Amino acid sequence: MSPLRRAKPLTGWRVLVPRGGAYGENVAATLRSFGATAVVAPMINFSMPEDPAPLDAALGRLEAGYYDWIVVSSATTVDVLNIRGVQVPPETRIACVGETTLAALTLAGYEADLVPSPDNSPRGLLTSWPDDARGGRALVPEGDTTEHSVLEGLAELGLELDFVTAHRVVGIPIPERVAADVASGRISAILISSGVVAREVNEQLGTLPESTVVACIGPRTAFDARAAGLTVDVISEDRTAEALVEALADYAHNKTGDDE
Repeated sequence: MSPLRRAKPLTGWRVLVPRGGAYGENVAATLRSFGATAVVAPMINFSMPEDPAPLDAALGRLEAGYYDWIVVSSATTVDVLNIRGVQVPPETRIACVGETTLAALTLAGYEADLVPSPDNSPRGLLTSWPDDARGGRALVPEGDTTEHSVLEGLAELGLELDFVTAHRVVGIPIPERVAADVASGRISAILISSGVVAREVNEQLGTLPESTVVACIGPRTAFDARAAGLTVDVISEDRTAEALVEALADYAHNKTGDDE
């Protein structure tokens, strides 16, 4: 156990996690290990594409062995594959982006062939792509709000990319009691895991109290959060839930030292 975790710097903090499911549960458990009280209140949900035909066709090609690679960059995409019972052929390799995605793949019974290390991010995927696999076809199923500009760099490696919408992101109302807690300042911090979450936080919660700490997962999300109108206080270097909570804990630890 790290010294920072043993110190429990988030004791007394109530932290809003605006995502549910396995992600929300994982973040909540990590927050508790640093002493925080996690308030899990999903502000986004996922649904199938309005027009499922392109996804159906792509998954059919996948199971027929048309693709050399499938690039999976979100746990929600894994859920789509799992719910549909998609069988990835042995000759099709799976590239995974993100620790949460890797965990979801493992739970669903899929085995990742390429996991970027130590930078498990889209940029890390580009730099770790095997030299002997710079060609062929790759299926990239993503959300309707996902920016795949980084993954488009795979085309420069000689891959023929097929982007397809696997799911849609929709906003859901936050419970009134949680919104009231935010407005009153009873929520110490809010964790922002994507630009979509940032926009929902701004639209649903409005101007946040000055005391509320906004923590973002990675520089790109911080950029999107500022564009959505939020003031960002904490930015994790890595795009993992663990890194995000640790960055918040480090902020709290340093703040306590400043106050003493």
